[in-house]
Amino acid sequence: MSRLCALILSFFALCGPALAQGTPTEEDVKTLTLQAANYIATNGIDAASAAFTQEGPFKYGEIYVNVIDFNGNWVIYPPKPENKGKNVLNFIDEDGKKLGQEILDTGKAGEGWTTYRWKNPATNLIQPKVTYVKRVPNQEYIAYVGIYK
Repeated sequence: MSRLCALILSFFALCGPALAQGTPTEEDVKTLTLQAANYIATNGIDAASAAFTQEGPFKYGEIYVNVIDFNGNWVIYPPKPENKGKNVLNFIDEDGKKLGQEILDTGKAGEGWTTYRWKNPATNLIQPKVTYVKRVPNQEYIAYVGIYK
């Protein structure tokens, strides 16, 4: 439990100013993704599912942590938990980019950014989106968080 408290405190220390303004930055997204991957590695996927699907440091406003397995299946998808198990590999953005496959490939390679265009549910418009992707250390899970630009 003390690890969780330390994680939460460090998250708010790193991201507090941006969150107070209501506009998470790319650096906030990267930090959160790295923390989420470490959280899964330390606490397990079941604890992560509980932490990532409730309001708190891993889910706030339009920010949430997604997790897929190495087959491209959602393991954790906070906006619609009923989509757990759905495969993302056929997800294609408005320009025909295979974003599901790109997220999987980026995660399997270790970590990095993906960019694409996706419908923003807050504005109902197609907008550019950047997502930071990170493989969970020593596991076949990939955590990722994105923001609209």
